[in-house]
Order: sequence, then C-alpha cells, then structure tokens
Amino acid sequence: MDIVEDRAATARAIFAGLCASLVGIGLARFAYTPLIPPMIEAHWFVASDVVYLGAANLVGYLVGALLGRPLSRRYGARSALRAMMVLTSLAFFACAFPLSVGWFFVWRLLSGVSGGVIMVLAASSVLPHVPAARKGMASGAIFLGIGVGIAMSGTLVPLLLDVGMRATWLGLGVLSLLLTIASWACWPHAVHTHPPVGQAAVTMEAGARSELMLLYVQYALMAVGLVPLMMFLVDYVARGLGWGSHEAALFWIVYGVGAMIGPMAYGWMSDRLGASATSHLMTWLQIGAVVLMMFSTHHLVLMLATLVIGSYPPGVPPITLARLHRILPGDAHGQNIVWSKATTVFALTQALAGYGYSYLFAQSGGDHRILMGVGAAALAMIILSDVARKVLAKPLRASL
Repeated sequence: MDIVEDRAATARAIFAGLCASLVGIGLARFAYTPLIPPMIEAHWFVASDVVYLGAANLVGYLVGALLGRPLSRRYGARSALRAMMVLTSLAFFACAFPLSVGWFFVWRLLSGVSGGVIMVLAASSVLPHVPAARKGMASGAIFLGIGVGIAMSGTLVPLLLDVGMRATWLGLGVLSLLLTIASWACWPHAVHTHPPVGQAAVTMEAGARSELMLLYVQYALMAVGLVPLMMFLVDYVARGLGWGSHEAALFWIVYGVGAMIGPMAYGWMSDRLGASATSHLMTWLQIGAVVLMMFSTHHLVLMLATLVIGSYPPGVPPITLARLHRILPGDAHGQNIVWSKATTVFALTQALAGYGYSYLFAQSGGDHRILMGVGAAALAMIILSDVARKVLAKPLRASL
C-alpha cells in the first residue's frame, strides 16, 4: 500500500510540475506568438509596440530566474509556485483589456517573471520525490507542459480567435486558472536541503567546477541555437519560402507536436543512455535539422526537420537537469543553486540572442538563412567544446 501511495504522490507532483510549465511558459510565452498579427489587425497596438511587448516576457523571465530561490527561501517553494500560477492567470485576464501600452507591458513582464520562477523551482520541488532511475522521464514529463503550450498556440488559440481577441485572452486566463486549481493540492512538501559541510564537500566542488562551467557555456549556446527558428519559423515558411500563412500555421503545429514529443523522448533516452550521450545525440540531430531547413525546399523533408527542431526548446531543460544531477550526485542543495544559475544564464542569453537576431535580420534585409547559420554554428560549438574537454582531459589523466 505504501508503494502505491508513494507512486500516486509522485504522479501528483509530476502533474503539478507539468501544469506549472504549461501555464507559466507554454501558454504565457508561446500563446503570444499567434496573437501578434490579430492584435495589429484589431488596432490594439501598432506593430512596433507588439514586438516590444513580446520582449517584455523574456525580460520578465530573466527577472524571475533571479527571484526564484529568494522567493523559495522566504515563502517556501509550494507557496511561490502557486502564487506564480495565479499571477499568470491574472495576467491573461488583464491583457484582455488593452488600456495602454504601459498596462500591457507590466502584465506581460509579470507573466515572464512567473515563468522564470517556475522554471527554477518546479523541477527542483518535484524531482527529490522521484526514484533516481526515473528522474529523466519525470523531468521530461514536467517540461512536457512547455510542449503542450506550444501545440496549443497553434491549435487552441486560432479557435479562440474565431470568437474574438478579448475572448481569446479571457479563455487563456480561464484555462490557466483551471490548471492552477487542479494542481493546487498536488504540490509536494519541500525536501529540506542544507549546504554540505566539511572537506569532502570542498573536494567535490573543486572536482566538479570545470564540468559545471562547461554546462553553463553549453546551456547558453543551446539558447543561441534554438532562438532563430523559435522566433522566425512562421515568417520563414510564409515569406522566406513563399508558401503563405496557411502553410506556415501548419508548420507551427508540427513544431508544437515536436515540442510535445521532445521532453519525454529525451528524458527516456537520458535514463537509458545517460545524460551526456543524449545531449550529444540531441545536438547532432538539431544541427542536421537546421541544415536541412537552410538548404532544402522539399515539403516533407522540411516537415520532418521542423518536427525535430520543435523537440529542442522543451527538451533542453530535462537533459541539462540530468547532467547536473550526474555532476553533483546526492547534493540537492548544490543542484538547486546550480540550476538557478543555469536558468539565469539561459534566460539572459536567450533575451540577448533574441534582440541580436532581430538586429541581424533587419541588417541582412530579412535573410532567414543567415540566422539559421548562426544558430547552427552555436550548436556546433557545443560539439567542439565536448571534443576540447576530452582532449584536454587526456594529459591531465596521464599526469595523475
């Protein structure tokens, strides 16, 4: 009976994590993308303001990544996560009333803050309650919410838009509130962690420092690599390839399907192949898919490439978490600190990359392939950094 109860409690905790990532990131960030043209057409805001308001969520995400641990220490992770889901729901309701650009910016910023806090705290609150052999799959299930949100942005949002712009924002608010209520009692109680003490902890930290630095660098490069097609896929298909907005919407749905498959697939692979091997394979798949997007015009090939590319944004966090747990085994306190730092690095790099790609896009006269090339180069640097680490490690081992 205890085993059954433990499994049920674990399942409830994972469900809560999935709901949080769906509300705070999947819907709060990605549901905004298909709303951009209708908001302009409905004269809610001019085009330049809509782009500016979209960036508010990324800025808020960075702020949230920095606030996650302080909020957890002061109020507890359960209370902080519940509050962030409520805040996201309120932001959706507030955005149904475009009183001014400033009003809208504040609520988009706050929805980004919620997403950043959720990214830092959700997995670290749930995974301590999951058996070690299932952490990869559990982590994938938590971040599956991001993929579901991306898929909904291509399916549910267009259906809501048929009713009206205000009804769309209100509908997203109702959905977020229902998910918040459904997960309210499912959050597990915090597992109290304490900083390790003594010489053994110092030795472990020194031995892991280089691997952690590599993890930070590679996580940042992953952010640079995923941004181009996350931002410009729809525009590339519609205008770059000249296939029109209907075909572009279809590609975004395929991207969303990939986003739903990625977290669970990569999490499953991580449990069986190991986090490092899965990360390596995932990066090679992404490079191949981006190259196909750059040079192929075959419809089916581009669909398959889009499916693989869509798996990457929500697939990166669970793999990075699995690598982190391997570097700092059994040190929950250290894992939480490093995950918070890694999320901050990712958020900052993603925001800077977004602005950088936008500038490069404008300066290149709207050349999507240049952006994809930069993204592929960032991904290739991940592979090269792994090779460099192995080469540098050989002389070190030989000298020991």
